[in-house]
Amino acid sequence: MFRWTQSITAKVLGIGALALIMLIPLTQADGLVRERQAMREAASVRVAEGWGGPQTIGGLVVAVPTRHEIAGSDGRIASVRDGTEIVLADQQSTVADLTVERRHVGMYEVPVYTGDVTLRGRILPDDLRRFAADTGSTWAMGKAELRLLVADTRGVQDITSVTVDGRPVRFASSAARMGPYTVLSAPLPIDAGRTTPIDFAATLRIAGTESFSALPLARTNSVRIRSAWPDPGFTGALLPGKRSVTKEGFDAAWQVLDLNRDYGQHWDAANTEVAGRLASSAFGVTLHQPGGVYQQNDRAGKYGLLFIALTFVAFFLFEILKGLRLHPVQYLLVGAAMTSFYVLLLALSEQIGFGAAYAVAASTVVLIVGGYATAALRARGAGLCLGGVLALVYVILYGLIGAEQYALLIGSVVLVTVIALLMYLTRRIDWYAYGTPPLPSTESP
Repeated sequence: MFRWTQSITAKVLGIGALALIMLIPLTQADGLVRERQAMREAASVRVAEGWGGPQTIGGLVVAVPTRHEIAGSDGRIASVRDGTEIVLADQQSTVADLTVERRHVGMYEVPVYTGDVTLRGRILPDDLRRFAADTGSTWAMGKAELRLLVADTRGVQDITSVTVDGRPVRFASSAARMGPYTVLSAPLPIDAGRTTPIDFAATLRIAGTESFSALPLARTNSVRIRSAWPDPGFTGALLPGKRSVTKEGFDAAWQVLDLNRDYGQHWDAANTEVAGRLASSAFGVTLHQPGGVYQQNDRAGKYGLLFIALTFVAFFLFEILKGLRLHPVQYLLVGAAMTSFYVLLLALSEQIGFGAAYAVAASTVVLIVGGYATAALRARGAGLCLGGVLALVYVILYGLIGAEQYALLIGSVVLVTVIALLMYLTRRIDWYAYGTPPLPSTESP
């Protein structure tokens, strides 16, 4: 008696269910990618603990002690509030030359750098007087400080020189903070009657890990970052106006105005809202690792179910067109071989790079599945054909991974092409007749 389980409908539903079952190992492979990426980030943190983390140079600002007297209803002073006013420079230039090297923690590689940073700028005394009048407070100009903002002072290796109007001054650590940034300070007594600009300059050597950024802490900011590292990524609030990236390195320059940020030229140091906005105005460069194996593995895994389904469809077509039959267990074994590709790809890419790892992993799976198809279908030609189809699938997948900007276009063209090919190959198949038992004979005995 003919059973429904032998029908084409049951076959298609079974293959679909097996493809969905493959989501389980694919999800586990994706979790493994994330786990290894987290281990790599932990290695980066370990390096940063002893070398210095991602660095941000805030430039030089002026901090002036203030006193605000509050009068009572009788006209007498009822209370006094002491504070500190932060004033930004009129103009400032920052030039950073980064020397990059690679540090290893186990098998993980982390780019670190030492940067020779030069800061130059000027402060306008007229700004100080005007801002003091605006606040209605008394500013103690003679007790002003020059402050340098740094993200991670562990990376400050040397402060070669700091000068104000050509005279050397010395920085010291400070308990004050501005948002997420640590402060180094130096005395900067200012004559209340001064009218000429205050010129400052500083040269320091700073160490960091993976990224270097600057803050636009002046009315007019000029920032230039250069290095022999060939794979920079430009990040933050603003992209460079000019940049050159070659195999020999990069050179990037920014011109930033006070209009390009969301805080003014001065503010009360106790204003946490402004201090919190500082980090959002940072811009700079990240030192990307060539290859980005975890990102590429993650992109490869996103197409896993689609390509397993395409392979199952190819096997199913051979069943239909050649009159062969495959057991669901055989489909399951083929799916298991294809999901193992992603684990093998991850393991190899950590050792030999993504391109070589992809070639080895894909070749291995193609040979395994092609050889298995030859035995299961009892036809060498069928095995070679299916192996070729699978190889083409991996070539397409590699193209999708590499062409990130055009992945949607390539993927949609491939999908439409596959559907059209399936329609063409199955145009003459009588689906109702497939799997239907022959009618009983009507001849008389």
